[in-house]
Amino acid sequence: MAEEEAVETSLAGLSPERRQPGLENDDEDEENADADGETAALNGLAVSGDAKSNNVDVKAAKSELETDEKGMEEESTRESDSNILDVSSDYPREKHISIQRRLADLEKLADVKEDEKKPCPLCPEEKFRACYNHKLHRHLQNLHWKVSVEFEGYRMCICHLPCHPVKPNLIGDQTFSKMGAHYHCIICSATITRRSDMIGHINRHVNKGETESRFITVPAPKSSLEVLKESATDVQVLPNYSTPHKTDSYFNPKMKLNRQLIFCALAVLAEERNPIECLDAFGATGIMGLQWAKHLGSSVKVTINDCNENSVTMIQENCHLNKMNVKLNIKEEDSDEAVGDEEGNTDTIEVTKMDANVIMHLRSFDFIHLDPFGTSVNYLDSAFRNVRNLGIVSLTSTDISSLYAKAQHVALRHYGCNIVRTEYYKELAARIVIAAVTRAAARCNKGIEVLLAVALEHFVLVVVRVLRGPSPADDSAKKIRYLIHCQWCEERIFQKEGNMVEENPYQQLPCDCHGSMPGKTAVALGPLWSGPLYNTGFLRRMLFEAVQYGLDEAQPLLKTLVCEAECTTSKHFSTHSPYDENKQEECGVYIKTPNTAAESYLLQGKRRSDEVIRSAAKRQKSENSAEHPAFYYNIHRHSIKGMNMPKLNKFLNYLSEAGYRVSRTHFDPMGVRTNAPLAQFKTILTKYSTPTYTAGQAEGPVHLTEGVLAEQVQAAAAVKAEDVEFLEDNKSGVTAAMFTNDYSTHSAAD
Repeated sequence: MAEEEAVETSLAGLSPERRQPGLENDDEDEENADADGETAALNGLAVSGDAKSNNVDVKAAKSELETDEKGMEEESTRESDSNILDVSSDYPREKHISIQRRLADLEKLADVKEDEKKPCPLCPEEKFRACYNHKLHRHLQNLHWKVSVEFEGYRMCICHLPCHPVKPNLIGDQTFSKMGAHYHCIICSATITRRSDMIGHINRHVNKGETESRFITVPAPKSSLEVLKESATDVQVLPNYSTPHKTDSYFNPKMKLNRQLIFCALAVLAEERNPIECLDAFGATGIMGLQWAKHLGSSVKVTINDCNENSVTMIQENCHLNKMNVKLNIKEEDSDEAVGDEEGNTDTIEVTKMDANVIMHLRSFDFIHLDPFGTSVNYLDSAFRNVRNLGIVSLTSTDISSLYAKAQHVALRHYGCNIVRTEYYKELAARIVIAAVTRAAARCNKGIEVLLAVALEHFVLVVVRVLRGPSPADDSAKKIRYLIHCQWCEERIFQKEGNMVEENPYQQLPCDCHGSMPGKTAVALGPLWSGPLYNTGFLRRMLFEAVQYGLDEAQPLLKTLVCEAECTTSKHFSTHSPYDENKQEECGVYIKTPNTAAESYLLQGKRRSDEVIRSAAKRQKSENSAEHPAFYYNIHRHSIKGMNMPKLNKFLNYLSEAGYRVSRTHFDPMGVRTNAPLAQFKTILTKYSTPTYTAGQAEGPVHLTEGVLAEQVQAAAAVKAEDVEFLEDNKSGVTAAMFTNDYSTHSAAD
């Protein structure tokens, strides 16, 4: 009994604050404590020692309970903060040490010195021991800094300190030894374990408009925003503007050529009708729309759209930077707000904050450009729904991995095409995109005419003109066919029109690989666009606009495209206005009169008169007769081992002398576009190739047939005579020399 009373007395002395319901209870407890203390003193030292040990155990148990209660309160606070954020907090707190601007600031926390070992400021002692300068620097850079999450100039580094509540496991002893890695949110007080979840958490803050930090942070300096200049247009971008996943204002300097080609197409359309309404559906920094408004002036009404609020803000700042007025429309209703100074430039740019599909459904445009991040098939139906007749739709596809047959399952999912990697994979990609555009236009009872198709290293650009009506839609849909491709010799041909099943589809191929090789030798690719990829008149007018506005990077490519569209090896490029030529009649848009560009006019209204239909029919007949050959051959791919092939320009001349149409192609610097069959292509290449006596003999003998060897010997003897004749024919300097100079500049740009 005495021991129990002593324990109760000690408990009462340890936690007096828990027993304060009233003053009377306190007096009674004091009297009981005095009486029990006297009794405990009579029982000796042993009893007091047991009481002390019991007191320690009880104190430890109560401290654990208090810690659990505090942890639950903190966890509930974090959950409430993450769900309902109180950005306007009364007391700003200091930011966590894991949130820094630079790696040097993170190293300052460790107070690194060369002669001392310092622990990591973001790791506990049992996880990372103290070490010297070089090892600690490597640890901070690789483990904390490289996996950080960036937001407004700050880096939220990963933290291993025991500040994240770890849920208890079944084995309680292992709970305290396990330290959970986590991130500290710079906006709220949440701690999140995974990096992907942290990025999504920050994006949710941004979408809600909660970008103000609850911590005491130094605002980012204004000098962190860079100002870039392109085509006399200034744009303000963030430091990480070239990484699309880390910034809202994505700007790619490598797409300058793409922007110049689109500008030339818009400038040609602006000459046809005035004014025109054009839409940049994915503005980002607004560089493309600003160039349109700045150079074309009152002939265009520019609308720049983006669904991201930060991008819309950046577009407005860039408009003011270029002294342009802004007409802001952030809702789907007609609630517009004009922002800007009327004393400056009178050009006004409309900036909208909508989904691209929504704005294209609500309004009609003459010119629409689509440049999403990746594929653009999700926006084609909306683009062709309200586009005006004889308008232009241009789209840039950057999903290169699927279009260039690196991810074939993605191409099947997005475009519905079966493809393999071929030597002409770039042109195959362009025809895949055009086929998707044709199907989308046909669903809206519209046909298309392909004006331009370019496939380079980073993008695939397609520019089409819209022809309204079911008849043009049917004509365009008939040009979508399958392609038969031989996997042995890479010969290819489009399937014939018709729905009847052929008994032996291999008979359509010009090669005889199926008879000489075992098994199945060909595959069916597509469906693809089988029509022409260029309009010569439109390309000439684009070249004239490029010369007029001084777009130096686009001029060599446009010269190559004109030669490729006409399938010629040499061409004079004059800078006179192409509108004076009677040949430039396209889609019935211009009704030409002899040698007078001012008398050409537009047919207003729906432009469905008999004169338009008659001129379009004449144009289609002339195009079908002079259509450029489909696809091209790579001269290196079909060269013979141990043989020196002729120069490319000489080889083009040899094919032309043989009676075939030939030209170079922008898809491949060593590609030859020709209507010659592959067998004849190889025969002429072998005829004018010379044996390599040094490198060829070192590698081994050349295994050729007797007939081929005889032809090579005769060709080697006749090469010099052919070269002399070739030089004599080209003394005027008109044929291949002009093309070489023009194409070399474009090859260097590619």
